[in-house]
Amino acid sequence: MKAAYQYAATTLKTTCALCLTLFKLMIPIIVAIKLLEQFGLIQSLSNLLSPAMQWLGLPGAMGLVWATTMLTNLYGGLVVYASLAADYPLTVAQVTVLCFIMLTAHTLPVEAGVARKAGVSLWFTLLLRIGMALAGGIILAFIYHHFELAQKPAQLLWTAEPLQPGWIAWLLSQLSSLLWIFFIVLALVILLDLLQKTGITDAINRMLRPLLHLLGIGREAETITLIGITLGLSYGGTMLIHQARAGHIRPRDVLFSISLLGLSHSLIEDTLLMLLTGADLFGILLFRVALSLLVIFLLVRLLRSNNERFMTQYLVKPVTNT
Repeated sequence: MKAAYQYAATTLKTTCALCLTLFKLMIPIIVAIKLLEQFGLIQSLSNLLSPAMQWLGLPGAMGLVWATTMLTNLYGGLVVYASLAADYPLTVAQVTVLCFIMLTAHTLPVEAGVARKAGVSLWFTLLLRIGMALAGGIILAFIYHHFELAQKPAQLLWTAEPLQPGWIAWLLSQLSSLLWIFFIVLALVILLDLLQKTGITDAINRMLRPLLHLLGIGREAETITLIGITLGLSYGGTMLIHQARAGHIRPRDVLFSISLLGLSHSLIEDTLLMLLTGADLFGILLFRVALSLLVIFLLVRLLRSNNERFMTQYLVKPVTNT
């Protein structure tokens, strides 16, 4: 009984520490974005993105979808898309390209903030994610157009519930989300401990070691990287911060791991979510993961020619407990 109590106390303490790190970052950003929404910043950003939509073979109005997604989250972007779908019908290829850029660059204030908290340069994160979204989207649009693939009309399989107006409804929604995050982090802490004690962590590391070694990600970050890829950057990134502060993960491993997570994370939930738009699985999963791995592979090779001092000066800095 005493051992169970100590385990529960240690687990809750670790969970609270992780959530505190995450909430201290998320809450001010969530409030700031709500205020910016009230002043029409998202609409202004969508107007700037409208020309870029033409490069991707999309109607200019889809800029509003991406702007909302980048500043809020995928669900917010899908709400906007659902409201525009009738007036701007897309082919399967077009909606796949739209979903690809949404998946690659979304929730940037929070997720880029997590990366910055882990020591990775804010501007590097934004450039990497937005740059890959645009470049990858152009390549994907070219593939679909050149080979005349997925040209039938997309069928929207999901109708989003309209966002409730008012600050009270918004506040209750955010509190519910934060509570869910606490329980998810708690489950992840228990899962990580279970994986370590049963030896599954070592087995996973052995399977991933060749690929992650090729990408330049050290052994200490392997399991956490896998969690981020499957469940989300906020969870994996927060655990990376925790381990980096403890001195268990090198800054260069944090850089490569966070970069990979930024480009491909939450592969299960987010992919299933985007399939509801009628998107093609090839574009939103296979192409995205393959391109992400290629980009990180090239990034590692590019940085290999530079010394550690260059990397820590411009791209990633060691994190502290402050």
